[in-house]
Amino acid sequence: MPTVEIEGRRVALSNLDKVLYPATGFTKGEAVHYYAELAGSVLPHLRDRPVSFLRYPDGVEGDRFFAKNVPPGAPEWVTTTDIPHSGGTSVRHVLLQDLPSLVWAANLAALELHTHQWRAATPRRADRIVFDLDPGTGAGVLDCRTVAIWLRDRLATDGLTALPKTSGAKGLHLLAALEPADSARVSAYAKQLAREAERAMPELALHRMNRALRAGKVFVDHSQNSWSKTTAAPYTLRARGAPTVSAPVSWDELAAAGTEDELTFQAADMAERVRRHGDLLAPLLAPGRASSLPEPAG
Repeated sequence: MPTVEIEGRRVALSNLDKVLYPATGFTKGEAVHYYAELAGSVLPHLRDRPVSFLRYPDGVEGDRFFAKNVPPGAPEWVTTTDIPHSGGTSVRHVLLQDLPSLVWAANLAALELHTHQWRAATPRRADRIVFDLDPGTGAGVLDCRTVAIWLRDRLATDGLTALPKTSGAKGLHLLAALEPADSARVSAYAKQLAREAERAMPELALHRMNRALRAGKVFVDHSQNSWSKTTAAPYTLRARGAPTVSAPVSWDELAAAGTEDELTFQAADMAERVRRHGDLLAPLLAPGRASSLPEPAG
């Protein structure tokens, strides 16, 4: 098994020629290269956040494994942390804090990286709010854009600055930086706004998860603000037919898009895109850019 030295750490690599995306021939070696090349943008959004892996050791058409616990055989230099769970138990999670750890995870075929809205030092204290805009049958990402713009403007009335990214699947994600707040309060606020969106656009927006209601509409998924839920991280690969990416986009870019293809990004697009635009989600991480959650009405 070959090993490489990265920042003083020896990282074992295996089966780099294995095809993980059969429709395009994208290999595990290309996945490792993608994460290594984009590390400067990926790692700041992972720092100090427990990571859950979606692993596809036999490719996106094979079995998948959702892993919150530290995988067996993890090198001792990979940072881990115990997170309290219900019933007095705790789960030991991985923190991907550096390039060697990110490459190690990619070599596990951990194609998708998902994180909570809080950091390991302060579980249940969210420092961002997220909305996952998921189109039902007959709707698409351009319909998600309409809902996203409404939510952006509504959040702005409460002093929150929302930034968009593609989900890498069918929809969009909106994120806004918060002064740390109890996840239950953030969840309640997000649900309130999802309901408001449905009232404002009953023909398009839906806040209920019932799939029977979703044809032609955009589900405003507020549930990922729960302390126990995770969301696809910025720049993560997605396990679709092609190696699509959950890619940050600008509001101008979103407004100008005329087709869904213009809002679909693959791994091969991202290095040049970051060179051209920088990290469009960097304001989420900037000191002083977080806003306080509004006080509950009433």
